[in-house]
This record gives sequence, structure tokens and C-alpha cells, in this order.
Amino acid sequence: MKIGIVSDSHDHLEHLARALTWFRERGVSRILHAGDMVCPATILRMSGFDVAGVYGNNDGERAGLQRAFAAIGGRLEGDFLELDAPGGLGRIALYHGTSGRIRDSLIGSGAYRVVITGHTHKPVNRQEGDTLVLNPGSLHGFGQGATVMIYDDATHAAELLELQAALPNPFAF
Repeated sequence: MKIGIVSDSHDHLEHLARALTWFRERGVSRILHAGDMVCPATILRMSGFDVAGVYGNNDGERAGLQRAFAAIGGRLEGDFLELDAPGGLGRIALYHGTSGRIRDSLIGSGAYRVVITGHTHKPVNRQEGDTLVLNPGSLHGFGQGATVMIYDDATHAAELLELQAALPNPFAF
């Protein structure tokens, strides 16, 4: 199974549309959103996928987000979500990453095959012991490069997809 991994979308519907197109083209059936969705409309656009997510520190419209997830048959768990990895190959932890101590404890616990976070807007794809640590970066990009990931459980590897390259700094000399 291929899983689309998204975080920090912050209402950027154009980048989301591009990511969803690429997910469909690459056979993604499930999307995990690691928080900072902000607007319920973001979630409604993911209709047709099996979507699960957690809150980020900028998700203030929680009731609206809950309704949006319910409208597409998705699952919004709160601040932390634990899932079975496809094929019974362990557990996946999904956490926005607001607390570095909590994030590091999840990674160091050895209880998860994959730990997915967001928050930093910086992509991470590294193996720590038996745990694959993934952060898809920011779907929004904020001028630093907009990115998402696809995790393939068959290969236990993730691919980073660049939705928009980082913009040049106009003040750099």
C-alpha cells in the first residue's frame, strides 16, 4: 500500500490539488495528515482517499475539522494517532511534532515501525534503529519549497515530492 503523507498545508489549496493529482497517479489510497490543516475545506478536497489526521498547533477550528473528516469518512483522532502498518508489519505513530521531547520519545521508544511528524516545515527521511522517521515538510511551503511524501509499505521507503521549489531570497547578495 502507498500512503500519501502531508503536513502543514495551512490552506494552500493549489499545492494540495497538485499533491492529490500526484497521489492518484502514483496509486496512493491512504493519506495521513500530520496537522496544521487550518481550514476544513482542505480536508474536504481529500474526498476519495482514506484520510486520517491529527491536530497541529494552528488548527483552531477543531469542530469544523471534525465535521470535514466525518463528511469524507475520515478519521481525526486529536493530537496523536496510532495505526497498524499495512500488512501487520508494526505500528505507525502520527504526531504533529509540537513538542520535541514527545517526538523524540516516540522515535526512541522502539514501539513504532514508522513515526510521522510535521511542524518544522523541514523534510526528514531517516532510519533510527528499527524506526523510519518521516516528516514531509510543508505542503504550503512558505517560500521554502513545498513538499509531501509517499510511503510505500512494500519497500519500507518514502519518496519526497517537491510541489514548488524554494523561492530565491531577493535580499541575498
